[in-house]
Amino acid sequence: MPALSKTRQRIVLQGRFVAYRRKADSFATLLDIMARLRAPQGCPWDRKQTHISLKPHLLQECYEVLEAIDQQDSRKLAEELGDLLMQIMLHTQIATEQGEFGIGDVLREINTKLVHRHPHVFNNTRVENAGEVALNWEILKQEERQGDSVLSSLPKALPALAYSQAMQRRAAMVGFDWEKVDDVIAKLSEEIKELAQASDRQERAREFGDLLFTLTNIARWLDVEMEDALRLANERFYQRFRHMEEACKKRGITLSDLSLEEQDKLWAGAKEELSQCETSDIPQQK
Repeated sequence: MPALSKTRQRIVLQGRFVAYRRKADSFATLLDIMARLRAPQGCPWDRKQTHISLKPHLLQECYEVLEAIDQQDSRKLAEELGDLLMQIMLHTQIATEQGEFGIGDVLREINTKLVHRHPHVFNNTRVENAGEVALNWEILKQEERQGDSVLSSLPKALPALAYSQAMQRRAAMVGFDWEKVDDVIAKLSEEIKELAQASDRQERAREFGDLLFTLTNIARWLDVEMEDALRLANERFYQRFRHMEEACKKRGITLSDLSLEEQDKLWAGAKEELSQCETSDIPQQK
């Protein structure tokens, strides 16, 4: 991303009665802004926020970061990471006011954790590849859990597909896994048959869950993140469908005016025209 010009290196927000002048690229500036927003004479909206009330905002900012990554828009990514950092700083400011912890505690926790979980960088442990790094990471996390289940620290608030994949990944780390991906694919065929034979809504829901669980396992074996794969598939459908709608609009008709065969032809055209703009770069698992 291009560097900001000198005239943009300093925040200058002119209001009716106040101007705020500090270096825009300073972490100290962000600390000061957060404190002032939460101060008695600060912003009413920021002052009323709590850890609980901010939860949906934090989640939304995370998804906006993911969208910027998927769009490969570095300028937007920088902006969205800033919005996410704002959420972190707001939580930290609230905790500071309540005497729970401060920014120093947050930094101490992450710095200590990073050094401890990278002994191949900060100590004498030797690793051959990224796979061994991931294995050591899980071993060290298990030591930190002091005997708790390897699944215990997984946040239940994760989206179901991401939770399933993370859970299966941890189980595989301790040897609870299929011998080869072909075995999992065979299991998928079995789950499809069981779904087709389900006799009522409750059984269909259970069998469909088993089917998704198996698909998630296959994705893990193929080094594909399920959430990323489905999100990108959703985006491809969205763009192609909008392209179809625009094509109909130019002709003065709607999609519902077309036969299924005509819709299929329009879909094929949208797919071909947009294919060169679509990316197949699905992030790898960590």
